[in-house]
Amino acid sequence: MKSRMEQSRRVRAFTLIEMMVVVLIIGALAALVAPRIMHQFEKSKVHTTQAQISLLGNAVKDYYMDLSEYPKSLDDLLKNPGASSKWDGPYLEKDKLPEDAWGEPYDYQLDKGGKSFKIFSKGPDKTAGSADDIKSWE
Repeated sequence: MKSRMEQSRRVRAFTLIEMMVVVLIIGALAALVAPRIMHQFEKSKVHTTQAQISLLGNAVKDYYMDLSEYPKSLDDLLKNPGASSKWDGPYLEKDKLPEDAWGEPYDYQLDKGGKSFKIFSKGPDKTAGSADDIKSWE
């Protein structure tokens, strides 16, 4: 028979049931936290897209201040659309137009008289005219 001292030194291992309980607790916590993290991630994409639309709108306004007309397309913000000496671009810092948070190009529209413009993203569903579109005029 072993002495009491030897028995108290013996290391007790976890049983399979104890390990399964720990795994279940971790799984339950992950199931509660993951949807909230994903929601915040989508929310940040919307905010990023709204900020980019605002910056594109400011660049279009700068173009208008220099040339007294709005650009025909967003590409005109990067390269002189004609031989105008008034063009003081590029009006964006990068050599390429930004894409929205879902990897799609922004849509740009002039009204028929060329007096105003709209910039929008099709949003997460990538379909124009849906409720999740992100617009410069709202």
